[in-house]
Amino acid sequence: MASEMEPEVQAIDRSLLECSAEEIAGKWLQATDLTREVYQHLAHCVPKIYCRGPNPFPQKEDTLAQHVLLGPMEWYICGEDPALGFPKLEQANKPSHLCGRVFKVGEPTYSCRDCAVDPTCVLCMECFLGSIHRDHRYRMTTSGGGGFCDCGDTEAWKEGPYCQKHKLSSSEVVEEEDPLVHLSEDVIARTYNIFAIMFRYAVDILTWEKESELPDDLEVAEKSDTYYCMLFNDEVHTYEQVIYTLQKAVNCTQKEAIGFATTVDRDGRRSVRYGDFQYCDQAKTVIVRNTSRQTKPLKVQVMHSSVAAHQNFGLKALSWLGSVIGYSDGLRRILCQVGLQEGPDGENSSLVDRLMLNDSKLWKGARSVYHQLFMSSLLMDLKYKKLFAVRFAKNYERLQRDYVTDDHDREFSVADLSVQIFTVPSLARMLITEENLMTVIIKAFMDHLKHRDAQGRFQFERYTALQAFKFRRVQSLILDLKYVLISKPTEWSEELRQKFLQGFDAFLELLKCMQGMDPITRQVGQHIEMEPEWEAAFTLQMKLTHVISMVQDWCALDEKVLIEAYKKCLTVLTQCHGGFTDGEQPITLSICGHSVETIRYCVSQEKVSIHLPISRLLAGLHVLLSKSEVAYKFPELLPLSELSPPMLIEHPLRCLVLCAQVHAGMWRRNGFSLVNQIYYYHNVKCRREMFDKDILMLQTGVSMMDPNHFLMILLSRFELYQVFSTPDYGKRFSSEVTHKDVVQQNNTLIEEMLYLIIMLVGERFSPGVGQVGPAEEIRREIIHQLSIKPMAHSELVKSLPEDENKETGMESVIETVAHFKKPGLTGRGMYELKPECAREFNLYFYHFSRAEQSKAEEAQRKLKRENKEDTALPPPALPPFCPLFASLVNILQSDVMLYIMGTILQWAVEHHGSAWSESMLQRVLHLIGMALQEEKHHLENAVEGHVQTFAFTQKISKPGDAPNNSPSILAMLETLQNAPSLEVHKDMIRWLLKMFNTIKKIRESSSSSPVAEAEGTILEESSRDKDKAERKRKAEIARLRREKIMAQMSEMQRHFIDENKELFQQTIELDASVSAAPDNSPPVSDTALTALGPAQTQVPEPRQFVTCILCQEEQEVTVESRAMVLAAFVQRSTVLSKDRTKVIENPEKYDPLFMHPDLSCGTHTGSCGHAMHAHCWQRYFDSVQAKEQRRQQRLRLHTSYDVENGEFLCPLCECLSNTVIPLLLPPRSALSRRLNFSEQPDLTQWTRTITQQIKVTQMLRKDGSAAADTPSSEDTEDMNIIPIPEGFRPDFYPRNPYSDSIKEMLTTFGTATFKVGLKVHPNEGDPRVPTMCWGTCAYTIQSIERILSDEEKPVFGPLPCRLDDCLRSLTRFAAAHWTVTLLPVVQGHFCKLFASLVPNDSYEDLPCILDVDMFHLLVGLVLAFPALQCQDFSGSSLATGDLHIFHLVTMAHIVQILLTSCTEENGMDQENPTGEEELAILSLHKTLHQYTGSALEEAPSGWHLWRSVRAGIMPFLKCSALFFHYLNGVPAPPDLQVSGTSHFEHLCNYLSLPTNLIRLFQENSNIMNSLIESWCQNSEVKRYLSGERGAISYPRGANKLIDLPEDYSSLINQASNFSCPKSGGDKSRAPTLCLVCGSLLCSQSYCCQAELEGEDVGACTAHTYSCGSGAGIFLRVRECQVLFLAGKTKGCFYSPPYLDDYGETDQGLRRGNPLHLCQERFRKIQKLWQQHSITEEIGHAQEANQTLVGIDWQHL
Repeated sequence: MASEMEPEVQAIDRSLLECSAEEIAGKWLQATDLTREVYQHLAHCVPKIYCRGPNPFPQKEDTLAQHVLLGPMEWYICGEDPALGFPKLEQANKPSHLCGRVFKVGEPTYSCRDCAVDPTCVLCMECFLGSIHRDHRYRMTTSGGGGFCDCGDTEAWKEGPYCQKHKLSSSEVVEEEDPLVHLSEDVIARTYNIFAIMFRYAVDILTWEKESELPDDLEVAEKSDTYYCMLFNDEVHTYEQVIYTLQKAVNCTQKEAIGFATTVDRDGRRSVRYGDFQYCDQAKTVIVRNTSRQTKPLKVQVMHSSVAAHQNFGLKALSWLGSVIGYSDGLRRILCQVGLQEGPDGENSSLVDRLMLNDSKLWKGARSVYHQLFMSSLLMDLKYKKLFAVRFAKNYERLQRDYVTDDHDREFSVADLSVQIFTVPSLARMLITEENLMTVIIKAFMDHLKHRDAQGRFQFERYTALQAFKFRRVQSLILDLKYVLISKPTEWSEELRQKFLQGFDAFLELLKCMQGMDPITRQVGQHIEMEPEWEAAFTLQMKLTHVISMVQDWCALDEKVLIEAYKKCLTVLTQCHGGFTDGEQPITLSICGHSVETIRYCVSQEKVSIHLPISRLLAGLHVLLSKSEVAYKFPELLPLSELSPPMLIEHPLRCLVLCAQVHAGMWRRNGFSLVNQIYYYHNVKCRREMFDKDILMLQTGVSMMDPNHFLMILLSRFELYQVFSTPDYGKRFSSEVTHKDVVQQNNTLIEEMLYLIIMLVGERFSPGVGQVGPAEEIRREIIHQLSIKPMAHSELVKSLPEDENKETGMESVIETVAHFKKPGLTGRGMYELKPECAREFNLYFYHFSRAEQSKAEEAQRKLKRENKEDTALPPPALPPFCPLFASLVNILQSDVMLYIMGTILQWAVEHHGSAWSESMLQRVLHLIGMALQEEKHHLENAVEGHVQTFAFTQKISKPGDAPNNSPSILAMLETLQNAPSLEVHKDMIRWLLKMFNTIKKIRESSSSSPVAEAEGTILEESSRDKDKAERKRKAEIARLRREKIMAQMSEMQRHFIDENKELFQQTIELDASVSAAPDNSPPVSDTALTALGPAQTQVPEPRQFVTCILCQEEQEVTVESRAMVLAAFVQRSTVLSKDRTKVIENPEKYDPLFMHPDLSCGTHTGSCGHAMHAHCWQRYFDSVQAKEQRRQQRLRLHTSYDVENGEFLCPLCECLSNTVIPLLLPPRSALSRRLNFSEQPDLTQWTRTITQQIKVTQMLRKDGSAAADTPSSEDTEDMNIIPIPEGFRPDFYPRNPYSDSIKEMLTTFGTATFKVGLKVHPNEGDPRVPTMCWGTCAYTIQSIERILSDEEKPVFGPLPCRLDDCLRSLTRFAAAHWTVTLLPVVQGHFCKLFASLVPNDSYEDLPCILDVDMFHLLVGLVLAFPALQCQDFSGSSLATGDLHIFHLVTMAHIVQILLTSCTEENGMDQENPTGEEELAILSLHKTLHQYTGSALEEAPSGWHLWRSVRAGIMPFLKCSALFFHYLNGVPAPPDLQVSGTSHFEHLCNYLSLPTNLIRLFQENSNIMNSLIESWCQNSEVKRYLSGERGAISYPRGANKLIDLPEDYSSLINQASNFSCPKSGGDKSRAPTLCLVCGSLLCSQSYCCQAELEGEDVGACTAHTYSCGSGAGIFLRVRECQVLFLAGKTKGCFYSPPYLDDYGETDQGLRRGNPLHLCQERFRKIQKLWQQHSITEEIGHAQEANQTLVGIDWQHL
């Protein structure tokens, strides 16, 4: 179909291309009815440009539209060529002081915590960096898109509103001038015309609802039958549902469906089919049918192509308007006028209104376009911003109603603009006074919550997903209310007062519906059947918390408002309490001669509710009366005398009793919903307006009541009145065997009640209750949090309540109470409490949970013990109460209180079994302590002539009354001091008695009677001395006992040794032999150690014993024994790679014999070093496999290892492994025959011999394959032609010395390496297996050498033993592997490898010398050589071969270095070459120069050459040293074991090389010259020298992870500019940075999925295969998280290397503190990567954390 369309499209283009913008504009200028002209032009052209086929061509459409449609308009506005006109306008324009940059998704935004008026005031990165705030405490977040930069807005910042770019020049004064003065009259008129037409056109067409016809003035005569099936976005259906449906409906491929779905999600709509009406309608039916099952169906329209065309152009027109007004403020002002002008239909008919009210009908793309336009026009023009705000407020209810039913998220709704308007303080005030906004918002909110119960309280249905979704929507209104209240007014006008109080009335109405909602009744008998709904009510409470606090803050700012608000609140509370005594009979309580009337009410039987917002609001206002001193200034205006304290305290008290009973376990049968409610009631998020205010309300009540009356009501509500009014309660309990539970419950209730009294008297840190400032409240919170344990900054912030600006006020005081300890490599920075603050610790701090209290108690006692102090935790000294609350302290000395204390102490003295508890006693002691502190304070601050009313000490020293003659409280304390069972409380009682004496002294000193004083001290002294003596005596007894026991033990030991003499003898000898073994140095230890060659140092082979970790049996490693193996992990690696882009095209055909020097992909082997028997391992692995198969039938979860790929966890350390390496003795000693003839051939002879041997084997091999069909006689003749070298027996096959089980393990590991390294199916007979084994040996050694060099460690320094074991077994394995391979195969490999150095005619495709990694070549040659040497009986030994091979390769490497060394001239030109090295190297360079046909550049100084050769060959020498050390077992010379100077000479000696390496060439010149010539003649070398290709130069640089910026925000910025490569210019949702190569990827999204081995994987997983051959390290920029991936199923998150100033990482950027790079942590990640430990790290993480296993890593 598309092919038919093509020519037509072309043809149309011509007629459109011919029209000239200038002419059309000219025509318009003449026109009388401009609107009609423009509309006709649009009607004619738009359908020809847009929507011409099934797929849009946005670039083509836009250029055409610019040329044909928008061009003429620009000409018309400017009256000249817009390319000249617009710049002129721009110059005339005064630049705006507002930045107004609209944020993209994921862009960094900054808010200053010191200067921002509220948290919504943000700066873009550019403005931030140029502002003063970068040195303040700032927060960094990533934008969700929408919203704009507030730079230049003076209302948003307390200081520094301008950055350098938007600064006012000093001459300017900010005065409102009309921006139109910069434009000429006719430009204004013309602009007005065009703007009016285009804006109206766009609004008309976007809000047009008919699908197949256009407005009359846009209809054209002939209409084609072309329709679109248009699919719209909603927030209900998932990607998967849409993709699946589309595939069925319009039968497209999955790729196309994904494309459609992403576009729909991004733009809000997309045509999924193009054709005639019926064709499209059919698709619509299928889509609707398929998606209507679960929820409402997807929205689909069949739309005529011309309607779609006009709508597309309508959007283009809006964005064009947005760009045009950018040229001048005058143009912007005109657009605002056009937009807000009332239309013909009166109310709500302006264009702006029409767009807003149709918001929920528009699709996502259209919404975002016009929201952007509003932001860049209406919100940037201060005059019109006000007018727009009024329109917005007038339509507020409708907009919110639309939003609640809208199927799009908040950020796409016009309602979201409230944050731009309501947070501007002047606008918010204006809207409150003029539009009564506060009332409007609250009313709108109330309208949405329709469900009420009989008493008119809110009632929530079951909290289903849909409910929650709706409820979340409704909560956005509360957010708006918060925005309106967030900046407090400084001066009040009458209207503001009036309107605020009206709003306050509405707010009270709202709270009234919450007072007492969700009431609960205690379940008795059986457990509750259905958990009642509680979440909605608490969600509402949480959301309102800040609003309630802010309303109180507003009230506090104006005395008149405060008084009025207080009265209103009281009235409403009285209404709620109406009929306070109905149906509840009054009863009279009496104790100690006091009696009080109250009502009969049991929390455990009646209904009770935890929601009491009105009582709590009143409590808050009451405290404000005290704080602002209104209560003392205007008492006559306040209804304080009408207050009924019992009514005020009733409900809060019930609430607190409910908590106490829940703790006592009386409400167990009410299920978890109640437990959760109690938890949140105390939780830091809610307690400010819940628990704290209940305590305040009780304090308010008590301060106006007789304390005795209060205590009796308290006892009655706690259902403890009986207990205390019955005289012999304690005795009765011990005599009767009562229900244990009841006793337990009563005990807990008594404890809770005492705790409540402690809180009422002790909590005076709220400003207004006690005489304190707000900072002291926070300070106290912090001290108590830190007294539990040291905390990180974020933990501490979480435990403190936040205000509406997300501030806790912690920074202002933290320095005074705590020290900061910086973090190490892991962990985070911690705050520790300063020791001097421990004095202020209060064990009964009211915000402690039970668990926190006991932790804090333990921590504080421990501290005191460490400081050798007594462990009492006395109550701290408290600040005085404010006058309004001053009478509170009398509760401590009231008769009922003393009676309660006395009773409990008496129970303790008489020690009644279970009828009392220690914590009860502890609380009583605490209360006594508080009373003593209080009295001391009163005495110290006493004023002359005042009567001291607080006389606690006298009251506690009086014994009880006549009938029961109970002893005085003081006497009981003295008794208890010596009670043996109360060890713990001794110190506290001692402290109380001391305090009592101090007070007595103070009182007596004022009444002067010196005698008693002395007496008191003597009494105290003597008791203390007694105590000391007693302790000393006990300590002495304990010491003697210890000594006696020790003596007995040593006696027994001596006996044992005497009896078992010979046993001990043996161990001693054994020890001696063991200590001698590790040196295993030959007796001649002075001689230099040599690792290879005929002169190799002979070391006696130490016997090796290993214990199997599975069966614990010890075994010696020998050739014949059963195999022992180490768990190992083989993986492909690109850590050393210099070229990551290389891909093996066809792994089945690829030959890995030669490794390219760019090491593009190697195979690395690692091991944890744990040994086991091969058969034990086999058994273990079989059981793992069997378990895996069973698990597959049960549940399909990934484990951290993949059994199908042969993976398992090491049975001991759970390290990820996928094969095993056999443990062997040095293979050379097992294989070489020690025929030591003194005469060993030199290099030249040896090379000739080897060349001949190779020829013979090749001939034989050829003949072997031909022998079958030729008669044998010819064979013999052939044999005669080639002279077989002397002593060479090509028909000899050596015997394999190894036992079967070792052979099997050799094959196992070889095959595993082959399989992993080449990513092919295992095949043990494949000729490439041996080369892969040699390769992994070489690569692993190279990577370890690289790590050692990077860390500047010596090459033979102390290696971790797992590395040492791994290298040893790997090298020995690689050397022994040829014994299980076919001899001809290994010989063939050797011949080919040898031919790359010594030319041989029979090979064609050998790489040139520049393309071979010499160390891989060396390992291959050395390890393959025995396969040839075993047939040589002429007497040249294996060692000789090793040496010659090594020399050959070394020389080839030197030539390699010389050919590639860049000859940059070094400034320090040395003197003429003097040393022999320099002369020698110059002559070698000359030789090369001559052989390359003078293509090699002239040599710089010899010194320079020698230096570059030495540097270039060092890594090769170090690797070789490691290799031969592990191969031949010659210990390393001590010089190489220490770091320090260059080890060049020592390495040369150890490897039997001359220190002047060039001597190798001179000694063997007769053969070397011809070899060098053959190397240099290679065509590739010539190409390189003529500059046609590159080559690796030496030494290869180290690979590091990319450099990260110091400041994290620059990364965020980089990522926010990154758009997804697949979906044109769309911002990526999860930009992810590869730390290995630095590319940014679009992770976790459909758009960038790639296909890998037949399944779809995310961008990161796909990238790991190309960049890290399966393993990758990424940084997820938006989350600030490091991601490790390995393969498709393995991944884990790792802590990022960015820390804030408090030494914490911020994963998910939730806290927004500035983050900076921590080099140590980054180095740690880099080290993990270099050591190939990524996969192992993931394995450990997944084992430790099961949730990681469930994540679909392959989709990241």
